[in-house]
Amino acid sequence: MRLTSYTDYALRTLIYLAEHRDALVTIEELAQFQHIPKNHLTKVVHHLGQLELVATVRGRNGGIKLGKEPEEIVIGQVVRQTETDFHIVECFNKDTEIPCVYSNGCRLKGVLTQATNAFLKVLDDVNLKNLIHPSSSAPLAKRIALKIET
Repeated sequence: MRLTSYTDYALRTLIYLAEHRDALVTIEELAQFQHIPKNHLTKVVHHLGQLELVATVRGRNGGIKLGKEPEEIVIGQVVRQTETDFHIVECFNKDTEIPCVYSNGCRLKGVLTQATNAFLKVLDDVNLKNLIHPSSSAPLAKRIALKIET
């Protein structure tokens, strides 16, 4: 299974925001850091805002931040909310114009459905906190102290 760039950008945005909890982040900063086109990232951030995964602060010193605690954000849910479909093969899409010659007795469809469900189940067992570096969830002052000590 291959995730779209949209979902990739959404996941990378959430990870970055989780690792920078103490500051408001601008879309420009995020786009430059991750080498993501700003116009695409703006759409992703808007969608994440609608899902209440990202909070926005308007104004001159505004920016974006994580809208929920990292442990509350389940990666499987994010993927389901950002992917347009899970049609691994064309016959999964009922709107397809090409009929499958095996559709009456196809066993492959069931196997691929199980594989998709297993893929999503693994992602359902992961939250955003699992994806960030342990020191990223510590308050900024503590992270600075850790860097000084090492």
